[in-house]
Amino acid sequence: MALRGVWQLQKLIVNYCDWGGSSRGIRAFMESHLPAIKEKNPQMEVVTELIRGQHPLLKGLYKNKRERVVCVKNMDPDEIAQCATRLRNSLGRKVVKLKTRHVTKHPSVQGTWTTNVRF
Repeated sequence: MALRGVWQLQKLIVNYCDWGGSSRGIRAFMESHLPAIKEKNPQMEVVTELIRGQHPLLKGLYKNKRERVVCVKNMDPDEIAQCATRLRNSLGRKVVKLKTRHVTKHPSVQGTWTTNVRF
């Protein structure tokens, strides 16, 4: 995702194994989808790393020095392409769990609106 017009994902690292069965989908992804992703996204660097005996991973390195790692073990090439797109579209910020469902700076005096209200 772009923050103030600047894409936040700097580098996408694709780790795979050329021997393992769990990397079958990522090897097909590298042949079919990866060249198109490189072509459509010239702002990010795409690197492939051969790591034998490990499950396949997608790593996203962001401008704010954060890293997101997604395990793509036994996934189809289309699912892996979707994971790569999600990494590209995210800002790389830390995930914060919300304490309540309704978050506002100025809470309503009347209370939170619900669908169960009867008039």
